[in-house]
Amino acid sequence: MNSGSVALPLGRLSPGELAARAREALRTGYWARLVPLYGALAVLTHLPSFARTVWSPDEGYLATQARMLAGGGVLYDTVVDRKPPLLPWLYEGAFALFGSTSLWPLRVLAIGAHLATAVLLAAIARKRWGNRAGAGAGVLYLLVSIGLSPEDSQAATFEVFMLPATAAAFWFAQNRRWGPAGAAVAAASLTKQTGGAVLFAVLWLLRQDSRRPGGSRPRTSLAALGFGFGLPVVVIALSTGVKNFAFWVITGSSEYASLDGAWLNMLGRAFGNAAILAVAAMGLLVPLARRWRRVREDADLWIWFGSSGLGVITGFHFFGHYYLQLIPPLVLLGVGAVAKGAARWKPVLIYSLAASAAFVALGFLWPHQPLQHAESVAAEVTKDTKPQDSVLVWGMHPEMYWLADRKPATRYLTAGLLTNYSGGRNPESVGVADGMPNAWKTFDAEMSEQLPEVVVDDSGGAPYAPEYIAPMRALLAAHYREVGTDGTTVIYRLKDPQTCRVPE
Repeated sequence: MNSGSVALPLGRLSPGELAARAREALRTGYWARLVPLYGALAVLTHLPSFARTVWSPDEGYLATQARMLAGGGVLYDTVVDRKPPLLPWLYEGAFALFGSTSLWPLRVLAIGAHLATAVLLAAIARKRWGNRAGAGAGVLYLLVSIGLSPEDSQAATFEVFMLPATAAAFWFAQNRRWGPAGAAVAAASLTKQTGGAVLFAVLWLLRQDSRRPGGSRPRTSLAALGFGFGLPVVVIALSTGVKNFAFWVITGSSEYASLDGAWLNMLGRAFGNAAILAVAAMGLLVPLARRWRRVREDADLWIWFGSSGLGVITGFHFFGHYYLQLIPPLVLLGVGAVAKGAARWKPVLIYSLAASAAFVALGFLWPHQPLQHAESVAAEVTKDTKPQDSVLVWGMHPEMYWLADRKPATRYLTAGLLTNYSGGRNPESVGVADGMPNAWKTFDAEMSEQLPEVVVDDSGGAPYAPEYIAPMRALLAAHYREVGTDGTTVIYRLKDPQTCRVPE
């Protein structure tokens, strides 16, 4: 370990003693100087996030879910998604405090999540390689974390809020705090399932600690880790219903996470997003390439990076925001290489600042057409309906519900849940029989109870278009008439405006 590192025996300290050490550290000035710098940098690098209403369909999905929950919906029953519950609840809470007409509170919280991740990475690097490495780790994380397309790096979505918990899990494990490490792994997993990948690195650190003279007993440490992980998972599973929780968070994603897909499209996305991130992180990748043979010295970081890579691969979709999970361990590996003499700090920081500035500019210049289209369709829906009317958006852009401020007619906010469609999916794997189990039965019951006043066909000829999906084709033919178009989007209105109930 570097002679300038702060190697405190934190694993044996009580929470009160840890708090006392933290106050002492603040008094020394290191964190008092660093945290404001990180805060300013986090704001500057994420200014583009405030430049538009919605960045990604995930934000639209979460915002619509939050409104449904606030209106009396029940998570994993009348409000569903193949994701854990923490982020929908966070959106719901933010809307309750600040209103549901804007996502700016979530964007502020996302900046806070990046700040927390930067501080934790600085603490990890400082203990391993000293003060300069600690400061550099936080700065470089904030610069590199926007190194993807803006819709992936500027949105307040799952990976952003997962990262502080993964970094906390590693920090606790590095300091032999196995119970809190388990709880942090649970928090990451309950934000997005792939956040649990950090558990591999935590288990490696536990194994290494148990082999040291005077190290912790493996059974005791495993028990603490298991209790820390299991308690929050069990509590949340019980609060949402164990069966529903297990289905929507664990077992219900098997069709989505499959090898079946358009491989050329998937590989293009995989290598394309990897290349974009590589450009952003080149300042770290070059020194890392010079020191990559010294794997054993940082095996825990490589295991964290490798397991994060499994999180990116899971589902074989390779969306850009998946790659955010790689950035914390990648930054630490690069910082370690610089701290070991593979490069000087100045060129690494200069390159990273220049790359970050380019990505910030890209965020302000990013094309607005998809958002403008969604806003245009939503405006038509708002104009053509009353606030109490329900709407069905048949597509992959649930932000239309939120932008129109209209109640979804179904719990399935995208056609993907009913047809197994997602980016890169082969048309042969999309259809009524490929949707989630019993989804069409539930959908038919919802339509039988209350037909939506308006249906928005936003499929644009995709494999899930009504012409390929018999139940949707029959529903439109029996009960709806076309009233307008917006680009490739077709808007339908109920033929009989006096009643939305399906005749018995």
